[in-house]
Amino acid sequence: MFFPYKDDNPRVLIPYVTYSLIAFNIFIFLYQFGTEFSDPEAAGIFIYAFGLIPADFSIITMFTSMFLHGGIAHIIGNMWFLWIFGDNVESTLGHVKFALFYLLCGVAAALCQVLMNPGSEIPMVGASGAIAGVLGLYMIRFPRARVHVFIFILIFFTTIRVPANIVLGFWFFNQLTNGMGTLGLDTTGGVAWFAHIGGFIAGIILNQAFKLIQIKSM
Repeated sequence: MFFPYKDDNPRVLIPYVTYSLIAFNIFIFLYQFGTEFSDPEAAGIFIYAFGLIPADFSIITMFTSMFLHGGIAHIIGNMWFLWIFGDNVESTLGHVKFALFYLLCGVAAALCQVLMNPGSEIPMVGASGAIAGVLGLYMIRFPRARVHVFIFILIFFTTIRVPANIVLGFWFFNQLTNGMGTLGLDTTGGVAWFAHIGGFIAGIILNQAFKLIQIKSM
């Protein structure tokens, strides 16, 4: 098992959008977390109101669900990956294009999961689909950037530097194999693997499209 903790890829711009996304996600999660203790019933209503339910599809919740998370480990993992890889993607796209790119990847991720499990009545939440798109573009734009990763072997661990295309390629392969392994199974309440897959592929596809989009960054 491995876990990235930083990269050696210097950024050009101060990643205001990345920082804002992280801050907003944390703010929403703290609200969720606090509500879980003060009023669990209201917390459940909140998730069902703003999470994306495939069987009751809504364009609004396709966006709001990107900013909800299912637990502490969920948000820490997502924000950690956004912190490591988001700054360089924002630097290469610019602030405005990055914000648009992030949302479009999140939409593509949500649609992919809905298409694979359209009858689900369980709310889908999380920023991981949008962040998967960030990983996809990062792998294409910075394939040789060195990523520092923790390597865990039983009770032992070490750190190594690995090219981004290997780290992120392996990450995608893991999502793909897990996703394919759930086909035909009841995965209620599990990981939305196909959101990760769809977001990652969307990031790669949109990489080329965004080279053609001219938006003046501020």
